[in-house]
Amino acid sequence: MNVCFLMYPWDSIKQPENDTSLTLIHECVKRGHGVAICSPSNLTIRNSITNVFCTIINRMEKVPSNIKSFYKKASTREEMLPLAGFDVVFMRAEPPLDPLMLNFLDSVKDDVFIINSVRGMREANNKLYTAVFEDPNNEIIPVTHVSKNKDYLVQMIEESPSDKMILKPLNGFGGSGVILIEKSAMGNINSLLDFYINKGEGGSDYVILQEYIEGAEKGDVRILLLNGIPIGAMRRIPSEKDHRSNVSAGGSVAKHKLTTQEKTLCKKIGPKLVKDGLYFVGIDVIGGKLVEVNVMSPGGITYMNKVYKTRVQEKVIDFIESKHLERNAAFIRKSDLKRLVNKA
Repeated sequence: MNVCFLMYPWDSIKQPENDTSLTLIHECVKRGHGVAICSPSNLTIRNSITNVFCTIINRMEKVPSNIKSFYKKASTREEMLPLAGFDVVFMRAEPPLDPLMLNFLDSVKDDVFIINSVRGMREANNKLYTAVFEDPNNEIIPVTHVSKNKDYLVQMIEESPSDKMILKPLNGFGGSGVILIEKSAMGNINSLLDFYINKGEGGSDYVILQEYIEGAEKGDVRILLLNGIPIGAMRRIPSEKDHRSNVSAGGSVAKHKLTTQEKTLCKKIGPKLVKDGLYFVGIDVIGGKLVEVNVMSPGGITYMNKVYKTRVQEKVIDFIESKHLERNAAFIRKSDLKRLVNKA
C-alpha cells in the first residue's frame, strides 16, 4: 500500500515525539507501506493530470521503534508523482482549509481512498459544522450564536442567563482567539467585537458566541473517533495562566474515562460523521457537550499513548488497510464480471 500524507513539510516537524502525523507515518513505514509527504502548495497539474512534488521516505532495513530516532535516521528523496497512483491520501494539513487544495483532490477522489473525504472536509472544515447535528434542546451542543452583526451579538450577550460566554473567531484553530467574556465588562466586549469582526478580509468576519459551560475552567475532553467510534480520549487541563486547555496553549493532559453522556454524544454524531466520509475525527467536549469537530488534522495520539501506555495509531492504520483491501476486492469483482460479460 502506498500512502501520501498531505501535510506540513517533513523538515518543519519540531517535536517528533509529540507529532501525531509522524506517529501515523512511522506506523505505515514499520508495516512496509510506501510513504510520501506533500504539502498543499506542492499540488500541481501536468498534462491535465494531478501530480504532487513530494518527499518520499526511503525504505529502511530496520525501522527504529522510537519515533524521534526514526525521524532523525529516515532518509528521503524528492520526486513528482501522479496523485492517483497512491492507494490512500491521508489529510493532515493544518487548518484553515485551502479550498483550492480540495479542487485538486476532486480530480482523484474516485481513484484514491481519501481520509477524510473531500465532501466531508468541505462541509465540516469550520466551527459551523456542529449545526448539522439536530439538537433543538441543546442536549449535546451548547447554545451557540454566529454572526457579523455586532448589535445582535451584544443583544445575545445581554440576554444570556449566564454572566459568562465564550467568544472566538469562526476560522480560528488550536485555541487561537478563544476568550472568556463577562457581562460586567461590556465596555471591553464592545471593543473586542469590533476587533474580531473588522479583522477579516474586506473588514468583516464572523464571530462565534457560545454558552459558557460550568466546569470549563477545569479543561475539556479530546475524543478521537475512527469510523464513528471512539478509539481514545484524554482530559486537557489549562495552565494556571491561560483558560484554554489546548496543549499548544500550554495545557497538560490526563487520563479520562468516557462518561455515559459522552458515550451517548458519540453514538449520536458517529453515523453522520461516517456518512460524510469523516472517518478520523477529533472532537472537543465540555460537560458532555460538543464544542468543536476537528476534521483536518486531529491530534492527540502521542499524548493518549503516553498516559494510557497504548498505541492508538495501530487502529488508524488497521482501518486504512481495511479500506484499501475493500477497494481492491471491489475492483477485482468488477474486473471479473466485465471479463465474464465480454466472454459471453
